[in-house]
Amino acid sequence: MSTITTKDGTEIYYKDWGPKDAQPIVFHHGWPLSADDWDAQMLFFVARGYRTIAHDRRGHGRSAQVSDGHDMDHYAADAAAVIEHLGLRGAIHIGHSTGGGEAARYVARHSKGRTAKLVLIGAVPPIMVKTPANPGGLPIEVFDRLRKSLADNRSQFYIDFPSGPFYGFNRPGANAIPGVIQNWWRQGMMGSAKAHYEGIKAFSETDFTDDLRIVDVPTLVMHGTDDQIVPFADSAPLSAKLLKNATLKVYENLPHGMCTTHAELVNNDLLAFIKS
Repeated sequence: MSTITTKDGTEIYYKDWGPKDAQPIVFHHGWPLSADDWDAQMLFFVARGYRTIAHDRRGHGRSAQVSDGHDMDHYAADAAAVIEHLGLRGAIHIGHSTGGGEAARYVARHSKGRTAKLVLIGAVPPIMVKTPANPGGLPIEVFDRLRKSLADNRSQFYIDFPSGPFYGFNRPGANAIPGVIQNWWRQGMMGSAKAHYEGIKAFSETDFTDDLRIVDVPTLVMHGTDDQIVPFADSAPLSAKLLKNATLKVYENLPHGMCTTHAELVNNDLLAFIKS
């Protein structure tokens, strides 16, 4: 397996596909998944001559199940360690959900001119939880329920979540895909319960406002209006306003997991943005 060891001794697994001299695309996965969640995108872009890279966040997938560091600062620093190890420059960073927060913080604080473009898909910035400064956010009780479900029976929770709101399979007439649900469960159960539990705070309570204001590369903000995990109104439009050079692309009635359920649409839109 391809791994690097960070400054604090954490082993991070990564995939690196395609020609080493091609333009790199770096994918940042969502909670509580792994680099495997990007298979449809990585195969699409490597077939078109790009170099595609994705890592498993610490405590997720095949990376080390360390006890500490399950916060956005460590997530972004770990991504930076992979990128620096590979010597990537001119990269496009694509982050979904929690990975969108990780990607935004990486570009704002670590990229040092290495980044060409950024894409945020169904991403958690600017901040998910309801606060006096973010009155449209979700109440903390929503995230407390996630923590309780995980602690009570993580395996069942990781069946229920993708079977319902994550992919919109709970909507009338939706065609639930067993393999997609099983793959979500598989990825989730590979990781650490502690990392996933503490990661809920990281993705829900981290304020990315300052990060978004720093990012100056062209950024595509993609979001489905039927996202039941990261509600559209309190995320994508607000992020687009904070970014210096943003394009907001709205997908009517698409779910949080649209990179899987509507991979062809998402991939072609990503390609158009990368080529623009």
